[in-house]
Amino acid sequence: MFAIFKTGGKQYKVKKDEVLTIEKLDSDKKEVVFEEVLMAGDKVGFPFVDGAKVKAEILKQIRDDKILVFKKKRRHNYRRTQGHRQYLTVIKITDIIA
Repeated sequence: MFAIFKTGGKQYKVKKDEVLTIEKLDSDKKEVVFEEVLMAGDKVGFPFVDGAKVKAEILKQIRDDKILVFKKKRRHNYRRTQGHRQYLTVIKITDIIA
């Protein structure tokens, strides 16, 4: 069985025991529950499935690779370089309750 849930402005399709990387969750707990489930198995929500939950275990908090943002306007001697590293959370799906 699979589920589609929403967190951090993105949607993820997951199965049980799957490990995935999502946007950072500010949680001190080791377990987190996602209640904004859009689809669970063959049930489709409008917009969310009533009573459906996805339980996950937080494995670690990490930072993504650095990306460089470079801006340039030609013939104006304008150059700006900026870096960014996104904070991420690695989770493991423990249970899908439909």
